[in-house]
Amino acid sequence: MATIRKRGPFQWEAQIRRKGYPPQSKTFNTKGQADAWAAMIESEMARGVWISRSESEATTLQEALDRYENEILPGKKGAEPERSVLRSWRSLKLAKRGLASIRSTDIAAERDSWLKLYKPATVLRRLAVLSHLFSIARKESGMESLSNPVELVRKPQPNNARTRRIADADALTIEVSEERGQERGSEEGELERIVAATGSALLPSIIWLAVETAMRRGEIIDLRWEHIDLKRRVAHLPATKNGSARDVPLSTKAVATLQVLRDKRAVMDARLIGRVFSIRSDAVTRAFERAVVRARELYIEECHNGNHQPHNNFLTDLRFHDLRHEATSRLASVFPMHELTKITGHKDPRMLMRYYHPRAEELAKRLA
Repeated sequence: MATIRKRGPFQWEAQIRRKGYPPQSKTFNTKGQADAWAAMIESEMARGVWISRSESEATTLQEALDRYENEILPGKKGAEPERSVLRSWRSLKLAKRGLASIRSTDIAAERDSWLKLYKPATVLRRLAVLSHLFSIARKESGMESLSNPVELVRKPQPNNARTRRIADADALTIEVSEERGQERGSEEGELERIVAATGSALLPSIIWLAVETAMRRGEIIDLRWEHIDLKRRVAHLPATKNGSARDVPLSTKAVATLQVLRDKRAVMDARLIGRVFSIRSDAVTRAFERAVVRARELYIEECHNGNHQPHNNFLTDLRFHDLRHEATSRLASVFPMHELTKITGHKDPRMLMRYYHPRAEELAKRLA
């Protein structure tokens, strides 16, 4: 039988002692709340389904986020991007509440707030990380009674699939003044301009490898010299995003890019072991973004000086991951689908189709 006693002028404490179970107690603002809680706990104990809630009630979301970052995140391949997701959850008032007190309505409110600022895919990533956190807490942190509120929340439908292709010099025509009587050189496509505009010593090589091999950003950054065979023209990836190792064929330009880096490295270290690029993935993204902005500014300045009208889509809305889209679309004209999946690392051909964006004019040339 539960004991309900008054604690001070505004609180009531419920205590439960039952043979075979640890003593339970909890404080409430009203006697009715204390009676309801005690009745629920006693009923669960009588039916043999009671599970302690003390751990999940005492652990705040902030503490769970810290534990997740220290214990779970180091073993994940996408640790750095996920760390920024954890920071977004820490910034909320919700982080100060106990895990057991967080409901699906709380998560839905944050979802709706984020959807006003971010694209659905970004919100989905944040919800997925929180859902994994609750699952880990329930399975491995002694919180068996903890429910996962994210499972009850309606997920936004992603509608931000990208079809961005890289513009080369032949695909872009710029009007020039009669005074100059010149046309843009063949070397002045988007990638060439970005490479010329960057101040990073490593970004040009990373860009060319990305667009020649369709490797992911993280796969390029994790490349090691001992896994590269320039004679066979193959780069071995022992650990990829989907958990499977694969060998990536290297084009002539990719081999030339790596050969230049190898020659520079050999001067300092004849063993040629270790990482090819000593840079973090997030630093690559920031360097690429800065280079795109700088290239666009130089392009607009060039058009202004030559009385040209700048193209609105040239060097705008361009992300590093678009290089993987571009590479996949180019490789699709060379390899059949079953071979292309081995190169890009897609296990499901349906996912591969998200990266294949042929130009209509290219398809038209194949028609009789």
